[in-house]
Amino acid sequence: MEYVVAFLVLIGVLIWFHELGHFLFAKLFGVKVEVFSIGFGPVLLKKQYGETEYRLSVIPLGGFVKLYGEEDNLADPRAFSSKPNWQKILIAFAGSFFNFILAILVFWFLGVLGKEVPKYALEKPVVGYVQENSLAERLGIREGDLVLSVNGKEVKTWKDLEERMLREIFARTITVEVLRGGKVEVLRGELDVRNPKAFGAEPIIEPVIGGVLEGSPAHQVGIRKGDRILSINGVEVKTWQEAVKLIRSSEKINLRIERDGREKELTILPMRDPKTNLSVIGVIPHIETVRLKQGVYESLVASVEKIVLLSGLTLKAVWSMITGALSPTNLGGPIAIAQLAGQSAQQGIIPYLNLLAFISVQLAIFNLLPLPMLDGGLIVLFFIEMLRRKPLSVKFKEAWQKTGLALIIALSLFVILNDLIRLFSGKKF
Repeated sequence: MEYVVAFLVLIGVLIWFHELGHFLFAKLFGVKVEVFSIGFGPVLLKKQYGETEYRLSVIPLGGFVKLYGEEDNLADPRAFSSKPNWQKILIAFAGSFFNFILAILVFWFLGVLGKEVPKYALEKPVVGYVQENSLAERLGIREGDLVLSVNGKEVKTWKDLEERMLREIFARTITVEVLRGGKVEVLRGELDVRNPKAFGAEPIIEPVIGGVLEGSPAHQVGIRKGDRILSINGVEVKTWQEAVKLIRSSEKINLRIERDGREKELTILPMRDPKTNLSVIGVIPHIETVRLKQGVYESLVASVEKIVLLSGLTLKAVWSMITGALSPTNLGGPIAIAQLAGQSAQQGIIPYLNLLAFISVQLAIFNLLPLPMLDGGLIVLFFIEMLRRKPLSVKFKEAWQKTGLALIIALSLFVILNDLIRLFSGKKF
């Protein structure tokens, strides 16, 4: 139920803000708004205020603003059809514009509010662990390397490295400079956008328990927050990643820990993770965090930059799907969004707001795609009419709308099928 509520609130805010953009710009240009609806299908609630009927409908997967004269060519100055094409274009664009504004406002607020980040994120990117079968391993990165640059761009902290790798996610090749044994090494490799994975180079994380899941094997034998793992099955442990690797491959665990300056030995029978079939004991690492806050102006600039970055990555992803470089199975629909909304809501208001802003950008760009039935498709029509200096034929517009409806239905069914396959296969989105 929590997932449903989180999804409905998130999608409701996004739709309301999108339709508000259309509504306000229509009012700005003197167009009469007949209906403002959140949702489609049968009407649950409706109320007439002035000349506009406000609705809440059953299907919460979109909304619409019905403009007077939108479907008929009327000479009435309050009719949408009587307005010049540049005004029609702005009214159509306003929905996505407001979604961009919403995302900027949320990221701006979160930047000023500040967020907890791992302390290591602000430290030099000295590699403490390299994941198996990762990009970092393929590049030849080793433990102890100091990462200096990625594709010619300097990185000074783990935060810099993470952001740079995000920007380079659709690059064909990757070049990483590292400092190793006092010498600069240049490492090169290929990126496979069809099989995107984490970079795989991680900082040194101390093998200290940060939390114990209630009822887990670790909880049952008395492991506590703050315990330091010294060895597992006689193998000395220096990092958290080493501990995880040993635990996952063990049927029985002889654990030596340090607590309050004293050593203690425990025996644990781990449980199996049903998704990975690996051994787990129900602990998380202790990671020291710091609160990172930005000034009002600094946060605003950073928010705009983040929107530009997300927009660019989204457009590259769309193009990669069109060219076949990226599988369309990466698309997510309402079920995936509901899962993400529920998970982020459980983590707290900040992750939930971050998701809201992220999806707001995706919604804005999706609606601007030049497809019939979308705002982008309408903008294309208005541009064509502007160039022709006369309206397109009714027959062409009807065919355009029918084509768009078929495309949207097909796309909706495809993403829902993707969601169901992921849901029943246990894969993450």
